[in-house]
Amino acid sequence: MNDPRIRRWAVILVSVSVLLAGGGFAAFHLAVQVLKGKVEEALGPQGEVAEIRVTRGSVEVIGVHIKGGEGWPADDQLRAERIVVEPDLRSLFSPRVRVARIVIEGGYLSMLRTRDGKLRVLPSLLDQPKEKPGAAVTIGTVELKRSALEFFDASVRKPPLKLRLEQLDARLDGLSLPELTGQSKFQVDGVLKGVRRDGKVALRGNIELATRDSDISAQLRGVDLIALQPYLIKAAETGVRRGTLDMGLKSTVRSNQLRAPGTLTLTGLELASGGTFMGMPRNTVVSMLKDRQGRIQVNFTLAGNLNDPRFSLNENFSTRVGASVAEGLGISLGGLAKGMGSAGGAVVKGVGEAVGKLFGK
Repeated sequence: MNDPRIRRWAVILVSVSVLLAGGGFAAFHLAVQVLKGKVEEALGPQGEVAEIRVTRGSVEVIGVHIKGGEGWPADDQLRAERIVVEPDLRSLFSPRVRVARIVIEGGYLSMLRTRDGKLRVLPSLLDQPKEKPGAAVTIGTVELKRSALEFFDASVRKPPLKLRLEQLDARLDGLSLPELTGQSKFQVDGVLKGVRRDGKVALRGNIELATRDSDISAQLRGVDLIALQPYLIKAAETGVRRGTLDMGLKSTVRSNQLRAPGTLTLTGLELASGGTFMGMPRNTVVSMLKDRQGRIQVNFTLAGNLNDPRFSLNENFSTRVGASVAEGLGISLGGLAKGMGSAGGAVVKGVGEAVGKLFGK
């Protein structure tokens, strides 16, 4: 969000009102053509816009499209059926441009995690050399409606694993560019597509992007374990035939100190025959699940200093959740250490690494 191109977008979409002041159809047509060219320029060489519509109180950008390009796992990096920008015209000549509302309808975004774990988003737009900072912009509300997101993960397999989030609706209130100070309230709702069933994802909270101070509540409900199978098991291990994952997490960050208690539940887990699952013998897991009516629920807490180079959220999650899952299956960590030696450590490590992969490299 701190990229100068994004700030320039808001200025471009508002400035057409100045050109319209020349009056007459010819001036209007020229203004729209100039604006269309500027928007396409901002999108980069792989971007295009079908149409620009200017009304009395808003600017509509129709058919926004950025192609995937060579080496990208999807045909498109970005699509949007319509983007509506409602500017505050009185702020055009002030030091800070104000945009009351931006609505993105029928949007699509693809993201790629590379084999080394780096996340790439809109490479044709954001991977280019940075320009000088543009005008300051305040955006009241950004809304995303009827949209989709595809996440391609090359760190777990080749070709990359694809996870798709549909029926995506999101809202962000209060955004100041480029400083990113002040609390921004947000909410996100979507459906994570699965093989046997679709799960629901919901995020709510407040965040100050400049400092990363935040209060966030995350909920995953009925997520299909088959869709997440590459994160849970290695190629040689037992496959997952069915099952769901639920997770609730409440995260607080103050002065870069993280505290996030949560609950993880596995329900209806059914495994293919033979082999191991998350480092444990398949028959052992099946037996333990029968004793618990096919349901495992564990509590965990993530904590640490985000500025500490020794702190890794992925490792923290792996350690906390791995230990909790092992104990939830009735495995005593102390007993493992005494009775199983290195095998016990391998079980806990396997559980932790498998679950931890869901949250990073």
